[in-house]
Amino acid sequence: MLPLGVITAAIMLVGWFPAAALWHQQSQLDATSAQIKAVQQEELALKAQSKSIDTRAAATELAREQYQLVSPGQSLIQVLPGDSAGEVSASSADPGFQPLVSPSAATPLTSATPLTPSTHHQANAYLSRLVRTLEFWR
Repeated sequence: MLPLGVITAAIMLVGWFPAAALWHQQSQLDATSAQIKAVQQEELALKAQSKSIDTRAAATELAREQYQLVSPGQSLIQVLPGDSAGEVSASSADPGFQPLVSPSAATPLTSATPLTPSTHHQANAYLSRLVRTLEFWR
């Protein structure tokens, strides 16, 4: 009877033991810990970068290089690169180098809601009525 009980217990242990679930959970834990280590390394790199640009001069240089910002009173001038021969190609991003368009092929540049004199007059009339209505506040 004892060997039969041991065999039954072994079969039950093998059949109901959640080995696959435990293995899957362990792999998830390993992946999560790897992600945590990567985020911690990125945090250390960002802290080092933060310390390197903590000075005003470094922040100004970063603003100029990456965001094309200038100090008050200065002007930003961008020089577009040309081709290797020193000439600017027609495919450049500068619209001044694009070929001219004939007037018959040009599309008219009209806004969706042009400000006509009547619209301007209506806006002035509205403002004058509004001012007269609010004069009782004086």
